[in-house]
Amino acid sequence: MVHDSTDNPDDRARKPVHGTAPDVPAETPPDLDPATSGGDDEDDARLPDILEESGAVGEGTLATGHEAIERAVRLAPTSPGVYRMLNANADVLYVGKAKNVKKRLSNYARQNAPQPARILRMIAATVTVEIVSTNTETEALLLEANLIKQLRPRFNVQLRDDKSFPYILITGDHWAPQILKHRGAQSRPGRYFGPFASAGAVNRTITALQRAFLIRSCTDSFFESRTRPCLLYQIRRCAGPCTREIDFGGYTTLVREASDFLSGKSHAVKQELAGEMEKASGELEFERAALYRDRLAALSAIQSQQGINPRTVEEADVFAIHQEGGFSCVEVFFFRTGQNWGNRAYFPRAEKTFTPEEVLGSFLAQFYDDKPPPRNILLSHEIEESELLANALSLKAGHKIEVTTPKRGEKKELVTHALTNAREALGRKLADTATQSRLLDAIATTLGLPQSPKRIEVYDNSHIQGTNAVGAMIVAGPDGFVKNQYRKFNIKSEGITPGDDFAMMREVLERRFKRLINPPEEGAAKENIKAKDDDFPQWPDLVIIDGGRGQLNAVREIFANLGLTQVSLMSVAKGPDRDAGRETLFMPEREAIKLEPRDPVLYFIQRLRDEAHRFVIGSHRKLRKKDIREAGLQEIPGIGPSRKRALLHHFGTLKEIERASIGDLGKVPGVSAESARRIFEYFHPQPG
Repeated sequence: MVHDSTDNPDDRARKPVHGTAPDVPAETPPDLDPATSGGDDEDDARLPDILEESGAVGEGTLATGHEAIERAVRLAPTSPGVYRMLNANADVLYVGKAKNVKKRLSNYARQNAPQPARILRMIAATVTVEIVSTNTETEALLLEANLIKQLRPRFNVQLRDDKSFPYILITGDHWAPQILKHRGAQSRPGRYFGPFASAGAVNRTITALQRAFLIRSCTDSFFESRTRPCLLYQIRRCAGPCTREIDFGGYTTLVREASDFLSGKSHAVKQELAGEMEKASGELEFERAALYRDRLAALSAIQSQQGINPRTVEEADVFAIHQEGGFSCVEVFFFRTGQNWGNRAYFPRAEKTFTPEEVLGSFLAQFYDDKPPPRNILLSHEIEESELLANALSLKAGHKIEVTTPKRGEKKELVTHALTNAREALGRKLADTATQSRLLDAIATTLGLPQSPKRIEVYDNSHIQGTNAVGAMIVAGPDGFVKNQYRKFNIKSEGITPGDDFAMMREVLERRFKRLINPPEEGAAKENIKAKDDDFPQWPDLVIIDGGRGQLNAVREIFANLGLTQVSLMSVAKGPDRDAGRETLFMPEREAIKLEPRDPVLYFIQRLRDEAHRFVIGSHRKLRKKDIREAGLQEIPGIGPSRKRALLHHFGTLKEIERASIGDLGKVPGVSAESARRIFEYFHPQPG
């Protein structure tokens, strides 16, 4: 969403920070909150303490609670309003709204009515009820959300992390506008672009915009004190308006292009830059052409970082909820001006008995209590009061807001993508929440190991039809992943048949364990010293490989040939349709092990396997990069000189073409959907 602010500028002098290097703008802008400018907001998200929420209340009795609610019913209005239930200490237990307050409270007062355990505990703890009448049910919804955020009642769903979102601001109170990250009230004159999901997303975008449009990021006081260009000018991240390295007209053009790009006119801006690059090249001004090429590459970098950029959705927030193990995760994606401006995971506090629809409905009302809503809100689940919520947000925003649960088309695809992210985010949080030592103890119990493993090694290999074959080992211990112990193994055996995973695994394991069995003298000394210094064993207690019973038996044979008897061995087979959560574990001379999808041990094993896969794929791609860069685009079937030229004009460099998604490649003139797929698969093949 783009906002223009035309309030009077703040004329107070902004003093520079002393003690910083004179050639680098280091002052923190006054619109930037230093306390929140350091990292991504996602890092603050955490799971609530489920033990605290699910325990018995142990306050009062049902009879006492029913009596208190009955007294409130006698005085309650039949109009819309908000009610608060309080305990003996005057702590607010629950905040609710109703179209008819008297009727709603009567439901709580019925002594023989079947109620969930959560409601019964709330009633038992209630000693008094306070009521606030409102003119409409819409006003009641807005007031309820505000009170829940203020009072944080324990029986409500609570949005626990409600930081304001960062925006990009291009200032309008100076002849040479500044670009900066902004939080809080939008009182400074200029154009605001956002919201962005996190501070990190804003920082990355601003850095790329500086490379593309050369707009200054220094404060006005720093700008006015310059007598020569700063370092940012030297590294081509600023046009140098402070010392008139660029005139007013030229700088105004750069600011207009940046604003157009953030407003959704990215295609037009890139076409204009490509035309200027072609013109400069034709006039043999290659240095100027290279500058336009670098600017194009910077814009492509922004779009590649954004991931999904919808074709038909101009402005929307997408919400998807996933519940697992008694916890809820709400994933939010922000789309503005047809661009993806990031996503963020929330873990609202809610008891196990709340359904996904109940959690999502309460979450949305609180989420927009202090944030401007977009014109479209897309949901993964149909909530009961979607129409009421839409009316309330429309009243607040001053324009129509639609709240829908799409069933087909691109909007449905966006929701599905958000739901996948919610599922993965909650899985990661569940795995991270349990301490590593508890997980290792649980693994020992589940697998029947003699003791908790202090060192776990996971092996995987990667190749494409036998080429650039590489094996990898990742290591985990009581303190998590031990990345300085990771190893990669370039497959050296010439007699291996292309695609023979067993032979590749044999080479990796033999090279790894022969070195442990018979280490060189110097190497042994280093290994022993390191083991003593780090108090971390060099011999694994458990080895995990990716595969089923066949892979397990093959590795057992390798271990037998090496004389390894003290190392436990396990393989992890993917579930049907490769679904996470349905894996099967195999161990020698034991029946297959199937864990419940919510089991923390299964999450931990999945993380180990996924980390090994990530590491080996990264190692494999590094081996391929030299070949790809040397061969260039001409090695791709169907990509001739004309399409190569069009791709380079659009993206600027081969590196940015490699980063581009299939959708971005398909936007290049002359590149069909099939050609885009071929190009993408050339740079992103699926290793075996």
